[in-house]
Amino acid sequence: MKSLKSLYKIGRGPSSSHTMGPQKAARIFAQRHPDAASFNVTLYGSLAATGRGHLTDVAITDVLSPIAPVSIEWRSDIFLPFHPNGMKFTSLDAGGKVTDEWTVYSIGGGDISEGENDPLGGDAEVYELNTIADIVTWCRKYGKTYWEYALEHEESDFMDYLAEVWKAMRSSVERGIEEEGVLPGPLHLPRKAASYYIKASAYKASLQTRGMVYAYALAVSEENASGGTIVTAPTCGSSGVVPAVLYYQWKVREFSDKRILHALATAGLFGNVVKHNASISGAEVGCQGEVGVACAMASAAVCQLFAGTPTQVEYAAEMGLEHHLGMTCDPLCGL
Repeated sequence: MKSLKSLYKIGRGPSSSHTMGPQKAARIFAQRHPDAASFNVTLYGSLAATGRGHLTDVAITDVLSPIAPVSIEWRSDIFLPFHPNGMKFTSLDAGGKVTDEWTVYSIGGGDISEGENDPLGGDAEVYELNTIADIVTWCRKYGKTYWEYALEHEESDFMDYLAEVWKAMRSSVERGIEEEGVLPGPLHLPRKAASYYIKASAYKASLQTRGMVYAYALAVSEENASGGTIVTAPTCGSSGVVPAVLYYQWKVREFSDKRILHALATAGLFGNVVKHNASISGAEVGCQGEVGVACAMASAAVCQLFAGTPTQVEYAAEMGLEHHLGMTCDPLCGL
């Protein structure tokens, strides 16, 4: 199983699979063909169906257009066999002759693959255990927690990286609850996080927690939809859940930054297990793989903050996920 650094990515929205992944692929292709006279990029399946709303074409042309003109072909009627998010990059010379073609897939969470199991440019395998059952057994055997398991396997700068992740999460919440206006896209949806935050502040105590957490989650989601800087947790589309829950625990319950970082490490393990054994791509498994996994991650994190045992933390994550099983991804207007 890969490093948690490959799960928690700091980047720009609105989609890890439709924006971050294609842009990563474009960078690789641009490095291979710095002298190309023109580029053609064909987007297939889900990338083509919802790519305009997710700014897939913008993410690609931002990288390739400084080198040469770029044409985008949208083929939502064709689904390549490996994954719904397929794309083909083609480079051409001055005479219009094809010099290279490369088919690649955006497999979720900002990762890309050529159709094999391992993502391109991914981190090395650092965890020998890749199921929660095995990790729970390890925790019981050594009397340790999930975050301690993570620290024993990650590099020495891992906590520094998590600190940057937490800083980016806090910033996305704090920006989002201050911004107003209309979100990009044909639906012309107004931002609502700021107004919900103000309303929640006036709720009685029994309702305030729910209102605040909802406002925080919406704040990050709106930042993501606007192309702001967020953290994949585990994806851009589900990036609001974990920051909202942890921000509330930090700000209202006054948990220390150190404890929040430990909770992030625990949450990351649960997200990583799903990513390794199943999928976090909404195009592949629906929103159960994005929001469902994010809810499981947040549940595990909070249970640990409140001194849950490894078994209790696992059960909290399971309950968080089970209520999202079967949740589909049904985009409106290609968004």
